[in-house]
Amino acid sequence: MPMGLVKKERNVYTLPPKGKMAVPCQIYLKEELLPYLEEEAIGQLSAAAALPGVFKYVLGMPDIHTGYGLPIGGVLAVTYPDGVVSAGAVGMDINCGVRLLTTNLSRQDLGSRELQKLLAAIEELVPTGIGTKSKYKLDRQLKKIVEEGVPYLVKLGLADAHDLERIEEGGCLPGGDLAACSKEARARMDQLSTLGGGNHFIEISMVDRIFDKETASFFNLAPEQIVIMIHSGSRGFGHQICQDYSREMAQQASRHGITLPNRGLACAPIQSELGKRYLAAMACAVNFAFANRQLIQADVIRAIAKVLGKETVQIKLLYDVAHNIAKRESHFGRELLLHRKGATRALPPGHKNNPRHFMATGHPVLLPGSMGTHSYIATGLERAQETFCSVNHGAGRVLSRAAARKSITGTDFEEQMADIHYNVSNYKRIVDEAPQAYKDIHLVVDTLAEIGIINLVANVRPMAVIKGEG
Repeated sequence: MPMGLVKKERNVYTLPPKGKMAVPCQIYLKEELLPYLEEEAIGQLSAAAALPGVFKYVLGMPDIHTGYGLPIGGVLAVTYPDGVVSAGAVGMDINCGVRLLTTNLSRQDLGSRELQKLLAAIEELVPTGIGTKSKYKLDRQLKKIVEEGVPYLVKLGLADAHDLERIEEGGCLPGGDLAACSKEARARMDQLSTLGGGNHFIEISMVDRIFDKETASFFNLAPEQIVIMIHSGSRGFGHQICQDYSREMAQQASRHGITLPNRGLACAPIQSELGKRYLAAMACAVNFAFANRQLIQADVIRAIAKVLGKETVQIKLLYDVAHNIAKRESHFGRELLLHRKGATRALPPGHKNNPRHFMATGHPVLLPGSMGTHSYIATGLERAQETFCSVNHGAGRVLSRAAARKSITGTDFEEQMADIHYNVSNYKRIVDEAPQAYKDIHLVVDTLAEIGIINLVANVRPMAVIKGEG
């Protein structure tokens, strides 16, 4: 058993408090995934369990792997308002998240030629790759966008008001204040409406399997239906905010009487001037990311209309979920600041914070795999209360980017991608995102489904994928 873990029950392991830990850690894993659990990731969870105000336990989701400070797939709850906020426990790509669009198209409507045309048309409208700039001329509106989010895009005529209840937080995390963002961060706001690189993608997929017919029908999902997934975040803007505040929190830690377990978990009291500034800046990045995915959605819809005909295609937003975020929430009868890093909110049916439209089912939970494997749509169940209504955000890496580049050959890559179309001519430019670099998404989602934390609704299989280089 890795580094002191104790099996608590099926798919659940605990790390009892020791040393400076104030609470235990709890990790959700199927036995088959245990060999991929890194000692460093466990160490990062235990370090987070020593932070001031940490509540109940620190959680590791089944996609857990080593990150900066808190592992990816980490959930940290601190008491509000007397706990701390950590920029590193939110993550570099603030509100990296996923949205899913449903269509009235089926697999028969998209042959190889149409898919290739779609990839080209989308790339023509959506800038991809590291450091790309927006094609929208919104410089004068950027302050309002980052402070008011997607509702402000509605005012500009760039988004549909009906989409708002299909986005976490209604597309706007309150409290954003651009004055809390550095000059360097503000200079990177020109990346709005761009995809980025790394694990970000636009994917055209087909519904492969329905698990819950009633909920799938309510979500407008059917076998062999075409759906589109968009995965991006706050781009360089959010990255700069995390860097700025991680550095400042580390510098001021001793002033607040905080001994840091590691620099990646640099933090500040929530009620301190620094803590308040970070939360205001983070909210700006969260809203930037919601707006970013909204504008990418609009461009994807335009591209599809151009290739297939506007009258032919009906496209609707199913839902948009955030990953890297800190939010004030109530759990176990306590007010908490909940850090989800590489973790997704999953509210069960009837939870008061569900959007009205999804009150009876629970909002959709989107769990992407890799560019060559399935992704899942699920909902939270009542037992999700145990995890602060949090689940994994995807499959989780098993190979670092460097290891993937070194070990995965062109033959390996092509075998895994099979008949899936992708936009990059040379596989070496995206080999670090190869399916082999990730855990088995089926094992990951089964970890939580088998013990009643999530309800599986459907899964989808990729047909064509756009990745940004770099």
